[in-house]
Amino acid sequence: MADVVSRYLSFLGAGTGEDIAGLFAADAVVEDPVGGQVLQGRDALTSFYSRVTAAENSAELLTLRMAGNSAAFHFRVVTTTEDQVITIEPIDVITFDDHGLITGLRAHWSAEDVHTVTR
Repeated sequence: MADVVSRYLSFLGAGTGEDIAGLFAADAVVEDPVGGQVLQGRDALTSFYSRVTAAENSAELLTLRMAGNSAAFHFRVVTTTEDQVITIEPIDVITFDDHGLITGLRAHWSAEDVHTVTR
């Protein structure tokens, strides 16, 4: 599970939507953020993560906890644009199947957690 979390964060910074979606089971569900639209299936996840990876991002793991078939991790994503640096530190909770694929991801963050600095 720790390896999948590591690859997930690496792909957020330097991967593609297909790379990230490949970490998920075919019928996986993502709720990012919690309370937002629920996405299901690899095609929907590829589309979602392709939008995320189109930006210049870096991602850093801050804390990881694992128990049973799930992991919770606090991490930092920094997105740099021509005129802004956007930082967010969500806490994601993910579940895994017996093959080590992600079956569900719930991202805990809100607009108040997004910090923007003009360059």
